Amino acid sequence: MAGRIQFRPLHGLLLLDKPQGMSSNGALQVARRLFRAEKGGHTGSLDPLATGLLPLCFGEATKIAGLLLGSRKAYDTVAVLGTTTDTDDADGAPLRERPVPSLDVATVEAALAPLTGRIRQRAPIYSALKQGGEPLYTKARRGDVIEAPEREVEVHGIEILEIASDRLSLRVECGSGTYVRSLVRDLGEALGCGAHVGALRRLWVDPFRQPRMYTLEALQAIAEQGGEAALDACLLPVEAGLMGFPRVDVDAAGGRRLAQGQRLRGYPPSDGPVAIHGPEDRVLGLGTVDADGTLSPQRLFAWAVAGTATRAGQDQ
Repeated sequence: MAGRIQFRPLHGLLLLDKPQGMSSNGALQVARRLFRAEKGGHTGSLDPLATGLLPLCFGEATKIAGLLLGSRKAYDTVAVLGTTTDTDDADGAPLRERPVPSLDVATVEAALAPLTGRIRQRAPIYSALKQGGEPLYTKARRGDVIEAPEREVEVHGIEILEIASDRLSLRVECGSGTYVRSLVRDLGEALGCGAHVGALRRLWVDPFRQPRMYTLEALQAIAEQGGEAALDACLLPVEAGLMGFPRVDVDAAGGRRLAQGQRLRGYPPSDGPVAIHGPEDRVLGLGTVDADGTLSPQRLFAWAVAGTATRAGQDQ
């Protein structure tokens, strides 16, 4: 019988290439056990069908998971024309089949035009959105009648990569909360034949535009060949997740004052969160700077409060 895993304090970000057929939480738990990380979270679910970038947060990095969840993203997807399914993807049961018309670029672009920009989108009934505290997919599996909610999302662009007889390959760049399955479903209806997602891959999530991703198999091989130190070298520091935020710098004394809940004056005002950096370029946490230039701490990392500065992948 294998011994119980001895988890450890570990802080950093892992850019995982999620495998097809596994839930995002399932992939997180496999990676967390491999790294022996005491605490872990992911930055927004990918469907089991989907592959690609799933940023995982370990330790103190979980404090910024919500910020990454709201980031801009890009996907490659294959729309299978002529069949709709109850999940809007290939994992679902077929609902209706229709003939596929002859398509050209102009026809597809015309159908895509209303699906770009700020749009109202109806979520799939098999989704993680909650109604009454319960995910929609739980209600759908139980057979409940569901009225999927509509919400406003932003689709920055949809590029046609290839048009085949019953397939469309597309690249989608979108904001938080957008369902590619819904885009493909609505595109199919606009074309008059219906459609569902046959393949989906997430390419990047801000601020990781050119991510160095690791598969679970690659991580296992790294652990076997190089041990835990080699595995830890795959992590990005917490700072990497805050690259897109305005930066403010404080000295050691200022860092101690922030850790005690005090505020500092004399900083450029900012409309949103700022990343607070202390000595040795170590990020201390997040804060806000009001119109008067007053810096207030909002969410500090454990090392800021403790006065220590541990790097990603190092035990405290």
